Amino acid sequence: MEGMYEPHNHYRSKPNKNTTLASCFVATLFLIFIGTALLIVYFLIFKPKTPKIAVDAVQFPTFAISNATVNFTFFQFVSVTNPNREAFTHYDSSLQLAYSNGNAPLGFVFIPAGKIDGGHTQHMSAKFSVQSFPLPERPSPSTVTAIGGDGGMEFGVVGPTMEIETRMKLVGRVRVLKIFTHRVESGINCGVAIEVRSGSVLGFHC
Repeated sequence: MEGMYEPHNHYRSKPNKNTTLASCFVATLFLIFIGTALLIVYFLIFKPKTPKIAVDAVQFPTFAISNATVNFTFFQFVSVTNPNREAFTHYDSSLQLAYSNGNAPLGFVFIPAGKIDGGHTQHMSAKFSVQSFPLPERPSPSTVTAIGGDGGMEFGVVGPTMEIETRMKLVGRVRVLKIFTHRVESGINCGVAIEVRSGSVLGFHC
């Protein structure tokens, strides 16, 4: 007796709407969690940080006064530390000199473009000359100041003083994950006290 095959109709059950919504909700939560984790990692590890500038020394190799004007050559030595993982490429950077009282500009010089590797410190210097610039109308009078000696602190009299302000600015960019580029800017202002008669640097503060 030959067997007989009877076709059966297969019916697919319709997907449960609640199950679909639950799956979408779980997937959305997972994506939000991943996105939040990536943002935390970015801000803690890869977020570009501002380079740190430290002024090591300032010098006036030449300093002379004539007919109520001042002529001098100025040097500033700084250390720039790049705290980022990637290199910091700087451009459009400058150093400016100005009188502390009145902010009258004395000089301005551009800093050549360059690159500082991640986690490294680079020593830089800037130099320019100021010729025949009027002295402040009222230089600070003679003052008594503390001078460091081998036996401790001694007191001595210095002549009239003047104070100038240095303003250094570094502008550049840092790559993140070798894909994104971020602009960063750092700056530092310092006041430099000078003994007018000799051109000696009495001190500076930043």
